[in-house]
Amino acid sequence: MVAKGEVAVERRNLSPAALYEEAIRRDEAAIVSTGALTAETGKHTGRPPKDKFFVKEPTSQDAIWWHPGNQPIASAKFDGLLARMEEFVQTQPVYTQDVFACADPRFRLRVRVITEMAWHSLFARNLFIRPNAEEHLSFEPDFTVIALPSMKADPARDGTKSETFILVNLGRRIVLIGGTGYAGEIKKSIFTALNYLLPAQNVFPMHCSANTEQDGSDVALFFGLSGTGKTTLSADPSRRLIGDDEHGWSERGIFNFEGGCYAKTIRIHQESEPEIYAATESFGTILENVVYDSQTRVPDYDSDEKTENTRAAYPIDLIPNAILTGMGSHPHNVIFL
Repeated sequence: MVAKGEVAVERRNLSPAALYEEAIRRDEAAIVSTGALTAETGKHTGRPPKDKFFVKEPTSQDAIWWHPGNQPIASAKFDGLLARMEEFVQTQPVYTQDVFACADPRFRLRVRVITEMAWHSLFARNLFIRPNAEEHLSFEPDFTVIALPSMKADPARDGTKSETFILVNLGRRIVLIGGTGYAGEIKKSIFTALNYLLPAQNVFPMHCSANTEQDGSDVALFFGLSGTGKTTLSADPSRRLIGDDEHGWSERGIFNFEGGCYAKTIRIHQESEPEIYAATESFGTILENVVYDSQTRVPDYDSDEKTENTRAAYPIDLIPNAILTGMGSHPHNVIFL
């Protein structure tokens, strides 16, 4: 735990059912007719790139390409926001998930995710790799993410562009997220960390999906911006899914960074995407900003009333043909969408 002293109320590694109860009790989310949990992310329905900063500190400053997409912030500003977040964690209920990133054990990153919201804790549990009971006993984090949407920055005092902030401190291995309820920031913050850490270990980090033939041969990678079809193509029922978004490529082959999928749901239909549709409509899945009928609780996946960027976050084992090791051989096909 990053916070100093004792935490007022810390709920650690709760199950999906327990997190459902917490989210409903706290009025964070609702259960729809399919059994999925649906939540709204507030004013941010995607990632705000202008609000992300890297702490300029000695161990990483010479390795970062400083440009408008990689904005610096002073260590003192980070320390000020961290102190306020530590105070929050000490005095308010929070949820902690201890999870892994990287399916290949040689490169595994132990990640502690501390969240203000119960549904964010379930998101982290769904999207990352879940340790077993024995692994939980000896868990010590390599990286910590603290996500407190109600914590807002003061730009004049904190050196941010707005009240929203994503601060990445690669030296202290801490990410601070505030002023936004968009859960995608949690997963992308660790992808950012891996983009820094893995090249030094001769691993190429990639924003792509991956699948393979039934026998594990003919691995294919699918590169593309959000919404270009990476998740859809990788979930081809005639092939086996390795992962839908983030992978590393080492001298032995490729491996998934994650243990779940974060699929776009806008205009999703059972006929065209049966595996993803079934996962979207499962217990334990989180729907983000998906409109639903207030009486029947039936989701309307065709509606973009809240955003075009509606999402479903679910464990990868809800895809029947997924390779649960998250690993594959060297790719034979690389497709740019």
